Amino acid sequence: MPNDVSYTPEEVAKILKISKFTVYEIIKRGELKAYHIGRKVRVEGADIESYKQKSKAMSRTSATESSSGSPLPFNESYQQEPAEALVICGQDIVLDILTRYLEKQFPHVRFLRRYTGSIDGLMSLYRGLANASAVHLWDSDSDDYNLPYVRRILPGHPTYIINLLFRFEGFYVAKGNPKNIVTWSDLTKPGVRFVNREVGSGARVLLDEQLKLLKIRRHDILGYKDEEMTHLAVASKVARSEADVGLGIEKVAMQVNGLDFIPLKKERYDLVIRQEDLERPHFQAMINILKSASFQNEVAGIGGYDLSLMGQIISEV
Repeated sequence: MPNDVSYTPEEVAKILKISKFTVYEIIKRGELKAYHIGRKVRVEGADIESYKQKSKAMSRTSATESSSGSPLPFNESYQQEPAEALVICGQDIVLDILTRYLEKQFPHVRFLRRYTGSIDGLMSLYRGLANASAVHLWDSDSDDYNLPYVRRILPGHPTYIINLLFRFEGFYVAKGNPKNIVTWSDLTKPGVRFVNREVGSGARVLLDEQLKLLKIRRHDILGYKDEEMTHLAVASKVARSEADVGLGIEKVAMQVNGLDFIPLKKERYDLVIRQEDLERPHFQAMINILKSASFQNEVAGIGGYDLSLMGQIISEV
């Protein structure tokens, strides 16, 4: 490897035989020197070689001290190479349960959760900052979930779309529904205060698509710009009477006192991964977990989900 040549994070990952995300992590921790050319990250060959030599030295030190019986203090720099890390984007609690199952099977792999909305998750997948992203993005032109958005946001990146579950999206309203809010057009009633989700979330996309179809103007909805980052935060605001209505999933309404749920649309909640990753052990395990009776029984026990297609590949994009 020539020392006077610079490399991209992708090329560094191939040289060190680790993931691109792990390369970014060790750069962030200052263990591997890097610099920017505009927005592009580059690493000199000499710095890669220096990192390898330091890692080997740490490995020899670790082996020597371990054989002498002396315990080593905890320090990430004692690892020969950083642990492989896989990032899963999405906000549903089912993803937390899935991560727990994966951690049991691969205790030496770091499974990181990123609680982002659907569009931000797909963008992270496109940029190589995530390994899997859960999405629920409805397209009004095709009346389909997720496929149109995957094609647009990950052009030229072959992916698999794997079903996690189906769930209902609808309105959170106060107990008894005192404002009689049952349809999208009811959001424009005088005095009705709405609480929205952030731009890029699946709930926000569903709302905006419905408003487009019904030719409802956004500025006619009181509170359209009042945003929260999670379904739970939206439900809580309605429960505290700080808003009259919000949009979210049925499961959260079951967890918050003082709410009624008005179902509007059954949505498909899918997991998007790169096709090249499917044969990796972690992703094979992910599919097997999703199809396993133990995992499905645990999720079914939570309630509020349809698991009829869980773990099935919906489409190759």
